Amino acid sequence: MAGLWVGAAALVGAGRRGRRLPQPLMRSSALWTLKHVPHYSRQHLMVSRSLCSAGYDSNEKTFDKILIANRGEIACRVIKTCKKMGIKTVAIHSDVDASSVHVKMADEAVCVGPAPTSQSYLNMDAIMEAIKKTRAQAVHPGYGFLSENKEFAKCLAAEDVIFIGPDTHAIQAMGDKIESKLLAKKAKVNTIPGFDGVVKDADEAVRIAREIGYPVMIKASAGGGGKGMRIAWDDEETRDGFRFSSQEAASSFGDDRLLIEKFIDNPRHIEIQVLGDKHGNALWLNERECSIQRRNQKVVEEAPSIFLDSETRRAMGEQAVALAKAVKYSSAGTVEFLVDSKKNFYFLEMNTRLQVEHPVTECITGLDLVQEMIRVAKGYSLRHKQADIPINGWAVECRVYAEDPYKSFGLPSVGRLSQYQEPIHLPGVRVDSGIQPGSDISIYYDPMISKLITYGSDRTEALKRMEDALDNYVIRGVTHNIALLREVIINSRFIEGDINTKFLSDVYPDGFKGHKLTENERNQLLAIASSLFVAFQLRAQHFQEHENSRVPIIQPQVANWQLSVKLHDEVHTVVASNSGPTFSVEVDGSKLNVTSTWNLASPLLSVSVDGTLRTVQCLSREAGGNMSIQFLGTVYKVHILTKLAAELNKFMLQKAAEDTSSILRSPMPGVVVTVSVKPGDVVAEGQEICVIEAMKMQNSMTAGKTGKERTVVPVLRSLPGCLLVSRKGR
Repeated sequence: MAGLWVGAAALVGAGRRGRRLPQPLMRSSALWTLKHVPHYSRQHLMVSRSLCSAGYDSNEKTFDKILIANRGEIACRVIKTCKKMGIKTVAIHSDVDASSVHVKMADEAVCVGPAPTSQSYLNMDAIMEAIKKTRAQAVHPGYGFLSENKEFAKCLAAEDVIFIGPDTHAIQAMGDKIESKLLAKKAKVNTIPGFDGVVKDADEAVRIAREIGYPVMIKASAGGGGKGMRIAWDDEETRDGFRFSSQEAASSFGDDRLLIEKFIDNPRHIEIQVLGDKHGNALWLNERECSIQRRNQKVVEEAPSIFLDSETRRAMGEQAVALAKAVKYSSAGTVEFLVDSKKNFYFLEMNTRLQVEHPVTECITGLDLVQEMIRVAKGYSLRHKQADIPINGWAVECRVYAEDPYKSFGLPSVGRLSQYQEPIHLPGVRVDSGIQPGSDISIYYDPMISKLITYGSDRTEALKRMEDALDNYVIRGVTHNIALLREVIINSRFIEGDINTKFLSDVYPDGFKGHKLTENERNQLLAIASSLFVAFQLRAQHFQEHENSRVPIIQPQVANWQLSVKLHDEVHTVVASNSGPTFSVEVDGSKLNVTSTWNLASPLLSVSVDGTLRTVQCLSREAGGNMSIQFLGTVYKVHILTKLAAELNKFMLQKAAEDTSSILRSPMPGVVVTVSVKPGDVVAEGQEICVIEAMKMQNSMTAGKTGKERTVVPVLRSLPGCLLVSRKGR
């Protein structure tokens, strides 16, 4: 929720190129944020707003009131620009989103239905009624939901309400992947070989896949965002892919049509941002590198791409503009390409909306894309020429999700944010979010927590700032993917630019396991954990005497704390002593000095270990010696006891682990879409038991071993939609 965009001209520090936003505008821009978001401090908001770089001409009249037909971070993002432009805003929300940040930020808010998206954010009748009720002159759809729905745009036009996006012809032409591919060919844009029609059924899908040659990509004709997409390497996967893709497409976009094309193995995913107006002008605003993906959804993006040279960049940009002009495109849009190792590029699709990753483009160009969309919708011409579009510096975006990265690189997690603190106190950091402490991450919507963006004069600086920002990001109450994000940006292949869309599976063939500690890093962690343990013990011993009551306490004076520290099933002998803020720690014979302010009430702790600065988070601490510490992005569980306690602990009985070999549990809360077995069935290992839909994705759950089904229970304890299947194993 913090910050708009980090512009090349507005960053803290000297030596940046470009125009600096006038100071009076920067100060006034912060005031509205303070009014509408009381949960954040003045310093927090002033820092975030000072990163704004795109000015606004107050004499240029646009709209009096805009309704945002979306939720979460993108709704907040649009509202911020509207406030800057002096435009009143209307938020829509489902009943479970009534207390959401975007609702609080808007001038007005209207409930459009219950939690399921089909009954709220996709409910066109309810949204149209909200428009009439509030007399909004225009609608910004954000991304997802109705942003690429031509029928919604037609409904708005029929009521003389402006759709802040392209016209219905462009939405129809580019939103339909089949038609867009034909138009791309006509506009002389490089395209991927494939079937240009609609696939009718699974049998036809198999026939077409064989003709094209495996592997193939099965994907929804409408929509995007990785929904309704499957890669198939054989006939069986094609049949399964057709079934799941059509179901996801119908659920997400209300359109189950599919197409099939050749899957280009090991490509890069690079997209071109375009901007057009209603007067025939169109620009390309450079590229975004989006190759780091899981399940066809982007995880890390950056601008520009380390891979492209100026000649390839220009060729891609010119083809993207040619396609935009071919459909008379008038708004912000994105043309996506697959690029092979020889820099051959092929048209993938065009998204006729604002992209999730648009902030990185704003960083390197200094443009506010939402502002440009509003101007164009009002009928103004573009203010810039192609020669005016710069590449100033480097920007990186990490999508912070409520996901468990140790399960398929990110299975959704749900919960309530018990503590939440964005790292915008750091230079060159922007955070786009729509949450606050106490917000719920539910099963109904996308699990994104925020978009974390860092900007630097070059790629090295931007990545270092991202590393620091991830270490300083406090998220408690839900499982998150910060460990994975941090590992990606420090990976040697990523730093060298050796990436493709299979990066995660190539680098982590056995799944993500967290940061692998070097011996020096392990000793640093053990030294920090031991110092924290002693610091907590010393604080517990401290007794504040009351004025009228004295309780005699004999406090032991311990010169050296002899500790037993267990990490990864290995026990280490540690001796710690302190002198003021510095602890001298000996770990398995190696001596380290650990210095900090030891503010144990703070969620973040800055520590110096022999001069090396680390930011750590103590997530939990138990009286029995268990401690969870977030170190280098990964959460490590350590067990610390004094030497005496460790010796006595050997006599404690260990709790036996539960035998779950005959039980299949859903790894996440969700809705049971189908159950493929019944009690008494004999199932084989790998056979599908059920399909769980969670956060817009369908997941097939399969048997872990051969057995006979005993019971099928659709609800497991208090977790809605979870499935419990018990079987008698063989």
